[in-house]
Amino acid sequence: MPYTERLDDALVYAADLHRDQTRKGTGVPYVTHLLAVAAIAGENGGTEDEVVAALLHDAPEDAGGEAQLAKIRARFGDTVAEIVAGCTDTYEDPKPPWRERKEEYIAHLSGAPASVRLVSAADKLHNARSVLADYRAIGEDLWGRFTGGRDGTLWYYRAVADALAKAGGGPVVDEIDRVVTDLERLADGRG
Repeated sequence: MPYTERLDDALVYAADLHRDQTRKGTGVPYVTHLLAVAAIAGENGGTEDEVVAALLHDAPEDAGGEAQLAKIRARFGDTVAEIVAGCTDTYEDPKPPWRERKEEYIAHLSGAPASVRLVSAADKLHNARSVLADYRAIGEDLWGRFTGGRDGTLWYYRAVADALAKAGGGPVVDEIDRVVTDLERLADGRG
């Protein structure tokens, strides 16, 4: 099914919101992550609402909190807003402690609707792929980019993969598991 102009609107909206942001520790424009997450969702059967939500999934956390979610709801509808809300681990600024946020998010995944799990899985898959590629390029220095450091980051991606598998799994979750396993092996000197 072809997408409508809502997707065009979401792409422009997301690019504007994240225009001055880059990926952690790199000069890579942040919008590349949003495009990748949307592509993964779309390639895995995502509806237009799910692909639009994938483009906007980081907007409340990174660009305006609950007020931003209200704008997304007004512009793209309740379904998109609910998916985005389900992919958001906090609206607070400053953010609560990292481990606490991540534990709550992981617990939430097991009961999250399928649309939230798809977009979240697409997000975590792209992030895990990026971490793996960067680890291969720069090694242990990579962990300094992350609040959780080496152990926290590895714990988080493994816990997300396990929670998503327990909640129903699927091809994206299987791929997260493979990428995280590769990352764990490399980080433990077994890769």
